[in-house]
Parts: sequence; structure tokens; C-alpha cells
Amino acid sequence: MKGVCGLSSAAYVQELGKRASVVKNTLAGLNSASKNQALLAIAEELTANSAMLLAANQEDVAAGQEQGLSAHFLERLTLNEQRIENMVISLRELVNLPDPIGNVEKMWRRPNGLEIGQMRVPLGVVAMIYESRPNVTVDAAALCLKTGNAVILRGGAEALRTNQILVELIRAGLTRAGVPADAVQLVSTPKREAVLSLMRMNDYVDVLIPRGGAGLIKTVVENATVPVIETGVGNCHIFVDASAEIEMARRIVFNAKTQRPSVCNAVETLLVHQEVAPEFLPLCGAELKTAGVEIRGCEVTRKYLPWAKAATAEDWVTEYLDLILAVKVVSDTEEALAHIRRYGTRHSEGIVTSDYQQARDFLQSVDAAAVYVNASTRFTDGFEFGFGAELGISTQKLHARGPMGLEALTTLKYIIFGNGQLRT
Repeated sequence: MKGVCGLSSAAYVQELGKRASVVKNTLAGLNSASKNQALLAIAEELTANSAMLLAANQEDVAAGQEQGLSAHFLERLTLNEQRIENMVISLRELVNLPDPIGNVEKMWRRPNGLEIGQMRVPLGVVAMIYESRPNVTVDAAALCLKTGNAVILRGGAEALRTNQILVELIRAGLTRAGVPADAVQLVSTPKREAVLSLMRMNDYVDVLIPRGGAGLIKTVVENATVPVIETGVGNCHIFVDASAEIEMARRIVFNAKTQRPSVCNAVETLLVHQEVAPEFLPLCGAELKTAGVEIRGCEVTRKYLPWAKAATAEDWVTEYLDLILAVKVVSDTEEALAHIRRYGTRHSEGIVTSDYQQARDFLQSVDAAAVYVNASTRFTDGFEFGFGAELGISTQKLHARGPMGLEALTTLKYIIFGNGQLRT
């Protein structure tokens, strides 16, 4: 099967890997001023060419509608002027953040006089496989550039036109700033063989980051031979404790479900302590119903919300990414914690409580990348955490966890200063 320029898909992706390897040492040696200049040039390209970008995106959205893509999927795919402006803001935010490359984390002196330290360095060549959201293209390119990494991007076929224009504009900005354009490359064939080749390109790719639904992540984890940083599915919970301030809990749950339901940090399951259920559920449920949220509740929940659908076992494990919320009334905090341990995906979990000890116990007991007390789970985001942007939310524990900003795209090397020491 042939890919771009008459090459097979495997050969085409190998060529991208070779080109990334050629420039990665140059990128690692760029100073902060050069990288920041390139980020600003990319921002200017996006602003100047927003009409062209929107036109390409409209073609992708129209094609997605014809293919019958779901409403939440199309929402993630769609660009508008504000979302392009948010990309530009994110790029400028990154310019103002400290460059981690070259930072010496710590130094210590050994009895023999050796001085040993740890220095932040790039990972090398980063590959990214992701779905639908065009902003990921810009975020990934920008974060990798700021940290001196080359990046090979493979977005979903549904966003191919949009991503082609985005990468074209990014590479134009790099060239204007005197940075090798091959710092950012796009796998522009939708062929599955190209994705499989990228996952197994150990000679050229240092780390692979999948970002998308459970199916994509499972495929990458099961098939990749290059190291993978796994970003996770967001089956997120909020527990309304017996001591919760009802009005605060109502606002938090409504925001976490409806502010943008198609993203991984939106709440999918609401757990309510039985003591506050009679007061809280009718109040919260009525507001959610007005907003178009479908409630799928346990038997007790449906006593207070008789219009709710009956929850099935499948509902407790589902990441809806839609205006659907599973609701369960629990007898105590331990039952809530047990439910989260069984069904949570270690992404984002929250408690609404006025009890200090309950808050501490929840923070210590819940195993997740982000654990909230009295706040919406929607804040699990690199920009909201002050990282400027993110590559995804890592739910694993090795190398990176939570929103992956600049530091997550670096590693450490030891630097050793001596004056002739020999080991005996």
C-alpha cells in the first residue's frame, strides 16, 4: 500500500523519523530566545491565516457530519475564532514560562571531591497519536519546541485537512524564526499501517504519547514497542459528602458536567451521601434536567428523581463525553471511596465537604492524578494549572502524572565535575 510521495506507509513514516532525528540535536541546543521567537512567529501565522484555517476545518466538520460522527465528537473537532485565539494565547503564555532545558536540579559533593548534579534535557523525538481536537496539534508542537524536542504528529483522519493547515503554518513560523521546519512533522496519510509503523519505530522515536478515547489508548499500549506515556480515560467522580454546602455542591456538579461535557475532565458519575440526598438531588437534578442532562440513577436516586433512567452496571464504567450523568446514593464515605476505587480511571476525582478531616482522608485515599476538594474537576488542564498548555493528562505513575506540561517532556542526565579522580 502506497503512502505519500509514492512511498509505502511504513517507508513514509520511517522517512519522517529520520528527518526528526537529523534535527533533534540542533533543537536540543537552541537557546530560550530562539525558541520563544519561534513560538511568537507561529502565533502570528495562526492569526494571519485564521480564515484559511477555519475553511479547512469547516470541510472536516462537514465530512464528519456526513459520516455520522456524534455531536460530542464534532464539538471537539470544530474550530472557531475564539478557539484559534485560545491557541494564540497559549503560545504566548508558553513564551513567558521558564525554559526547563539546561536547569541543574541539584548538585552535591562527594568525599572524593567529585561534584555531581542532575540537568534537565529533552526527551529527543516525541511521537503523538491523538483524535479530533485540533488544538492538540498546536499544544504538542509548542510544548515540544519549548523543550527542544522534535515531534511527529498523527491526528485523527477526521481532522486531516485542519491539521495539514495547522502544521503548514507552524512550519512556516519555524522557518521565519530560523528553526528547522522538521522540528514539527505530520503523518499526513490516514492509513492504519502508518500508525502501526510509528508505534514500532524504536530507531527514531524516543517516546510515544496517545491521547484520545479508550480504544485508541488500548491499541497503542498493546501494539507499541517504543516507550509509551499513557494518557487516560476520564471516568471522573464527584462525591457530595454529608457535610457539603448544598449550594456549592450544586454549582460544582453543574459546572463539571455541563461546562464542556465532551472532554476527559468532565464529571461522569455523581455520588451523593444518603443524608443530603433528599435535599440535594431534587435541587441539582432539576437544574441538570433543564440543561438537557440525562440522569441514569440507582434505585434510591430514582425515588428523588422519578424521571431519571435506571442505571445499569455499564453506566458506572462509562466515560460518556456527553450530557449524561450516572448518579448513585451511598451510605457513607467508605462506600463512595470503594466505588471510586472500583470504577475510577485515576484521572480526576472530587469531594464537596465542609469537614476538614473528610477532605484530608479523601485526598489521601483516592488514587488519581488530580484530587479535588470543593472545586470542579474541569480544572484538570495544563493551561488552568499554569503550564501554558498540555500534551494530555497522564494517569500512569512513571515519569509523568496529571497534566503534562514542559517538565513532563524532559528527562534528567547526570553531570559530573572532577579534577582527575580515579576509582580504586
